[in-house]
Formats: sequence, C-alpha cells, structure tokens
Amino acid sequence: MRIGLTGGGTTVDKVVRQAKQAEADGFTSLWYASLVTGDPLVAIALAGRETSGIELGTAVLQTSPCHPLLQANRAASVVDAMGRPGFTLGIGPSHEPLIRGVFGLSYDHPGRSTEEYVRILTGVLRGEPVDFEGEDWTAHTAGRASTPAHPIPVLVSALGSRLLRVAGELAEGTVLWMAPTRAIEAHVAPKIRAAAEAAGRAAPRIVAGLPVAVHDDEAEARAAAAASSTMYAGMANYRRILGIGGAETPADAAIVGDEKAVRAQLQSLLDAGATDIWAAVFPAGDDRAGSVRRTMDLLKDLVA
Repeated sequence: MRIGLTGGGTTVDKVVRQAKQAEADGFTSLWYASLVTGDPLVAIALAGRETSGIELGTAVLQTSPCHPLLQANRAASVVDAMGRPGFTLGIGPSHEPLIRGVFGLSYDHPGRSTEEYVRILTGVLRGEPVDFEGEDWTAHTAGRASTPAHPIPVLVSALGSRLLRVAGELAEGTVLWMAPTRAIEAHVAPKIRAAAEAAGRAAPRIVAGLPVAVHDDEAEARAAAAASSTMYAGMANYRRILGIGGAETPADAAIVGDEKAVRAQLQSLLDAGATDIWAAVFPAGDDRAGSVRRTMDLLKDLVA
C-alpha cells in the first residue's frame, strides 16, 4: 500500500527527525498542514534536504491569502532548497469560517476563485508565461516567475463537483480529508477521472486522508476520534462529503478497529479508487503512546 502520514513537529528539528524516520520505515509520503512550524514550506525544504525519496506535500495551503504567482515562486524555492524532486503542492479554498472570519477575505465564489488560481499556478509551475485576467485573480507573469528545478505536482483539495473537475482537468489530482470510502467510490473517483480523461490527462491521483487508530474497543476509538475532530464537524464542506459517504460525523468516517478490521478498511479505500492513503494516526484508550505504537506497527507492516 502507498501510505503516508501526517507531517509535523513542534520544532523544525523534530520535523526533520520525523521525515527521516518515516522514510526509513517505508512510508511513501508526509502531508503537512498550513500551520506546521508557522510555514510548512520552510519545514518541508529542510526535511527534504535530509531525506532522499519520500514525498513531502502540503495538505493544504489556502489559496486566498497568497497570490498564485507568489505561491508558485515559493514552491520553486522549496525544491531548490531540497535539491531533489519530491515536493507536492496541495492547495485548496479552505473554509468560510477561516477565510472570512480569520483573514477577513471574500469567500463568495470559492469554486470560481480556486479554478482561476489553479490555472495560473499550474501554468507558472510548467514554466509558461501566464497572461490571465479573471473575476478573482489576474496574473501577467513574464519575467516574474522562478523556474522550478524539478517538477512540482499540484493536488487540489476537492470535495465538490466543480473542484473535482478542476483537479482532474488542470492538476495532478486531489488530496482529500474526511471523505469516506463510499464518497470516493460514488462521487470523487468517477468525477475526477472523467475530467482527466476529457482533458487528455493521465489518470489522477486520489490521496485519501482519514483518522486511523488500531484499537479493540471500536466505541472508545470513535469517541477519541470525535474528541479530536470537533473543528471539522461544523464545517459545511466536510458535512457534505461525509453525507455523501453515509457518515453523520467525522468520528463515523474514522478508520478504527483491530488490525484485521483496519487493514480491510484501508484496502477498501484503494478498492474505491484512492491511489494513496494519508493515515492521520490518533491515540485511543488510556495508553495513548501504546495505542499510537500499535497503529504504527500495522501501517509499517502494510508498507513493507
């Protein structure tokens, strides 16, 4: 199985140590949230210098606070600092409470805004001059763009139909969070694959991110998942994809159970159309450290 983990650490040194250990353990990727060390691109650049092949990706950087030309130049600086390929830029429109409530920016047309953003971003990353004037974003990039030293794939955080089309048509695929197996099979995979095929592009990646815990008491594990996912429960975008997947709450979407059950659930994600799994390991029960070790032991067996 192609399994990645949540990337992070309270210091850059800890981020680097985690990346080196994850690579040694055989994991294919690490996925970094926008707040890791204040700016995950700095941490990824440093971790990338200390590793040789593991994929390091953002999941995800918000589009609204950063112009796509600047975002492309930042990404180019990451692979230059890494000195190797392996950086994947995951971007998305985020959620109204954050974009409007925290940053004070518009969230009136997230689908349109993200589509314009991706058109500019991917063009710049391909080394093309971009002259684009849209409703939300404008860019005239000649002479202002850095050429990446290595290819930088773009994944779009796509839960709705429009962004799944954008992810398949313009990007290399999607990185998901809180999309249950049924949602991937019935909604995500058919739409993104159809868009890629219509655009003459290669089959898209579908990175499926979900909380994972190996624990014998399923009810206790789901209670732990609920306690760590309250922020997602109130976000409209997640509520919709959970509903499509037949889950009422984020805890319902978590992958929990004993080793046999978790293995089967992870396989079901791949059978549904996911190409990669992003396992967000969380503790369950009184022995939190032991719980994480048990889950990690299973995941390491699956990637061996």
